[in-house]
Amino acid sequence: MIPQRARLSLLAGAFVLLGGFAASAQLLPQRAAEPPAKLEIRTRPIEAFDPRDPQRKQFGRLLFRGGLELSSAHKQFGGLSGIRVNADGRFLAISDRAHWLRGRIVYRGDVPAAIVDAEVAPMLYADGRPITARGWYDTEALAEDGDSVYVALERVHRILTFDYGRRGLLARATLVPVPPDMSKLNSNKGIECLAVAPKGSAIAGALIAISERGPDATQNIRAFIIGGPKPGTFAVKRTDDFDIVDCALTPNADLLLLERHFSWRRGIAMRIRRVALSEVMPGAVLQGAILISADMGFQIDNMEGLSAHRGANGETVLTLVSDDNFSIIQRTILLQFTLLDEHANREPGPR
Repeated sequence: MIPQRARLSLLAGAFVLLGGFAASAQLLPQRAAEPPAKLEIRTRPIEAFDPRDPQRKQFGRLLFRGGLELSSAHKQFGGLSGIRVNADGRFLAISDRAHWLRGRIVYRGDVPAAIVDAEVAPMLYADGRPITARGWYDTEALAEDGDSVYVALERVHRILTFDYGRRGLLARATLVPVPPDMSKLNSNKGIECLAVAPKGSAIAGALIAISERGPDATQNIRAFIIGGPKPGTFAVKRTDDFDIVDCALTPNADLLLLERHFSWRRGIAMRIRRVALSEVMPGAVLQGAILISADMGFQIDNMEGLSAHRGANGETVLTLVSDDNFSIIQRTILLQFTLLDEHANREPGPR
């Protein structure tokens, strides 16, 4: 195992190099679409979220269930930037190289124990060619809505919808019309959060899209409500130099925001904030309550994917995955938590 201080330095270097990844990837020669491929994902258990206190289970408003460190010899494994997990363990994830990864989490009780039935495939455009043939790589956000799956592309500031329910990993993409202001986002700080507002909400059917760090006039994070009965823009209050890297809707219609901080002094840190979906409306400035905050003293890496589903006993289960940037000095890890007292201690953010 790499010592903590050395790992911090190596991770810092990886983040410095990360900004050039998408540009260099676009210079790679384009090939015909590869068919879905099966792959073996090896796992190593993460039994304690805090290695300094292995018996501790509660962290903020979350209860640690377990985790896995994942690895595979397949060339397209890694770079996970979004995930959606079902109650039966089946999951769909995306990598920032425009590939799908799907499989199934096997449990020992309620603890993740293995990944099986894994497959990987390139994302395809309407013409059947990989979207990378169009120079589109930086796929950073994932949302599901029935048979449709939405994916946001950073840098080019586009959103695609795939007919996943009909074609699975061979799904074809079409463009989603987006607000013109989305093109004004910073190149490498585009949309990282996608969610579809559920039936019964004030913005039912709308696509919620939040940028990583697209500052508005007051330096808050720009966000968009696309479609639905009340389209428009809103913002998320940016605090403590955290950026938004994903989001998920809980079964009880709270919007969870996964955030990441990086600095040479602190290294990588993550936190999750909770906002009532009812607060998401044009003109709003959201803040929300912090559910968990963790730095490199805990079992984290570059956490970029967040999913929420209802567990077997009615609890809300959160799944997080990390983006290893296809680097040997970072890890792909999967963590699961139970959200405690989902509606307790909520602190609505200012509007």
